[in-house]
Amino acid sequence: MIFFDDIQQKTIPAHIAIIMDGNGRWAQRQGKDRIYGHQQGVETVRKTIEACVDIGVKYLSLYAFSTENWNRDPDEVSALMELFMYFYYTETDNLHKNNICVKAIGNLDMLSDDCRNGMQNLIDKTKNNTALTVVIALSYGSRWEITHAAKQFASDINNKVIDINTIDETIFASYLQTNQLNIPDPDLLIRTSNEYRISNFLLWQIAYAELYFTDVLWPDFNKDELLKAIHDYQGRTRRFGKTNEQLIK
Repeated sequence: MIFFDDIQQKTIPAHIAIIMDGNGRWAQRQGKDRIYGHQQGVETVRKTIEACVDIGVKYLSLYAFSTENWNRDPDEVSALMELFMYFYYTETDNLHKNNICVKAIGNLDMLSDDCRNGMQNLIDKTKNNTALTVVIALSYGSRWEITHAAKQFASDINNKVIDINTIDETIFASYLQTNQLNIPDPDLLIRTSNEYRISNFLLWQIAYAELYFTDVLWPDFNKDELLKAIHDYQGRTRRFGKTNEQLIK
């Protein structure tokens, strides 16, 4: 077991992104339906937010619902939307009281009016909070985000807002939703449930993130598991294309 004292305070990842996977399989193991697993997953979200505040993480991005998830069984999708709304309406005051700022990325136009309004209310009420920024990726897909950014980018080129000769990675990245919300790229990406895929999540932004995979299903993920992931992260050398010798200099 990893304890808080085992964590180096100077190298805590500023931004942790999590692909929360395994709710359905967890529920099946309990003899319950998939929605029960999603409900328990929400409890894990609460605990993870609290743990990040305690540890000193500044940004937490959670992959809540992908663009591909719209293809799931309509009853499950409907139940998930109701669960999201339940979260907004029951957790807004609690998140605000605990100084948590909430932001959202994704194609929110696909959400119902009630769901979108609930999210917007949560964002508006918590926008000035500073303890932790929680980024909810809802109706999100990285290919969608990059395509959406490319359309805006092309429009600005056509309208001569941008000189094509000045284009570089930084300029293009400024069109991504995360950059427009002043969200830094993740330092650490965690995926639960023993799956080794990125699943269309923050593909541009995780170019140099450290990746951590665990076989723990999301409802069983807790502060101990988070500390384990951070401890593993702190044992790595982040070179960003440089050699070890260059980092020592």
